[in-house]
Amino acid sequence: MAASISADGSTVAAPRKPLYRMLYIQVLTAIVAGAVLGHFFPELGSSLKPLGDGFIKLVKMIIAPVIFLTVATGIAGMKDMSQVGSVAGKALAYFLFFSTLALIVGLAVGNIIQPGSGLNIDPASLDVGAVANYAQTAEEQTLSGFVLDIIPTTLFSAMTDGKILQVLLVSILSGIALSATRPHSDLVLDVLTSLGEAIFKLVHMLMKFAPIGAFGAIAFTIGEFGIGSLASLAALVGTFYLTSLLFVIVVLGITARLAGFSIFKLIKYLREELLLVLGTSSSEAALPSLMEKMEIAGCRKTVVGLVVPTGYSFNLDGTNIYMTLAALFIAQAVGIDLSLGEQLALVLVAMISSKGAAGVTGAGFVILAATLSVVPTVPVAGMALILGIDRFMSECRALTNFIGNAVATVVVAKWENALDTDRLRAAMAGTPMLLPEEDIERHERSGPHSEALAEQMAEALEGPR
Repeated sequence: MAASISADGSTVAAPRKPLYRMLYIQVLTAIVAGAVLGHFFPELGSSLKPLGDGFIKLVKMIIAPVIFLTVATGIAGMKDMSQVGSVAGKALAYFLFFSTLALIVGLAVGNIIQPGSGLNIDPASLDVGAVANYAQTAEEQTLSGFVLDIIPTTLFSAMTDGKILQVLLVSILSGIALSATRPHSDLVLDVLTSLGEAIFKLVHMLMKFAPIGAFGAIAFTIGEFGIGSLASLAALVGTFYLTSLLFVIVVLGITARLAGFSIFKLIKYLREELLLVLGTSSSEAALPSLMEKMEIAGCRKTVVGLVVPTGYSFNLDGTNIYMTLAALFIAQAVGIDLSLGEQLALVLVAMISSKGAAGVTGAGFVILAATLSVVPTVPVAGMALILGIDRFMSECRALTNFIGNAVATVVVAKWENALDTDRLRAAMAGTPMLLPEEDIERHERSGPHSEALAEQMAEALEGPR
């Protein structure tokens, strides 16, 4: 049974929703229905692409305000500004270690299984034009350009352009400014806090359209590319999915256990968001919900606000596994034997290019193009071999990235002594405590709205977060 809070502050039981009203059941049903439709009616399935694209655009339009309000209000409420630098430093150290580890894992698996061996493809027969745009975009990515792109043109353009790192920078600066001018800025902080409640209510409203978005996205993928397109490159797809699964269960599983929680219970806790990511092939579609659920699981708001958005650009475990594994697959398919030095060069370049291409459309392919360009013996045109199945692998990349960022948030919060272990245990047990104590007190001060509050909290437990 879900728990909610009555007007007198006591805990009461809220009836659990029937299965058909639960978001993850609706999304799962939509994914199956979309796959069936796309397989048997491919033209109709392909025409449903706007449903998936439209839902993702709906979610992306609120990502900037969610990040700004979460980070700015969280930092403004901090007494010690050195905590911001501490959280950021520990988060970046975590990202660097696990991103590099993911690259090495992909490289090791590619050498052991060798999914591209025996294909014996003539490089001259590859379609260079199919990947020309990705290669050109990769050439335009530079480290200095990436750093300068973090700085928005104006204070407000970050919100309208929707670039996560720009929004994060403005949010941090605004939060510090609010903190430095308190108590004079308390009124502004109260307004932003109230606005944050309205924005998260909007998130809940938009998530009701998740099944429609997942249905359209899956129907398009199956209708456009067909399940049969997986057969010719089944070795690469299977190897990538298996490697990602082992990375989540073994590497992230051990990390989670050391932090005091189970990776399987975390996956169950985030099942609605994971199904949404699976259906839309976009981890950004679940970013607002992830931030809210991590706070409910006991991670301090400031840690969530800094780690999750930054992780979406710097902690791409699934993308990193894909890069080195795909690079080795292409080399093996065209009969090129890469030396140890060339493979290490691939890893080093991928470490940089994976950060510089963050936020770029088709980032996985762009990063791969930039990585291959450092090894002249491997033709960039070889990317044409996997262009047709990239859509099927994007789901796995997004899922792995999403789980990796959820684990990172809890781990960094624990390092910072900013983790409420009671709330974490409750969330992992399937009975999360809904609102932080200060939010409950704010609701109580605003008056006895027990019925509305109970409804909101029940919705939060059963519905999208």
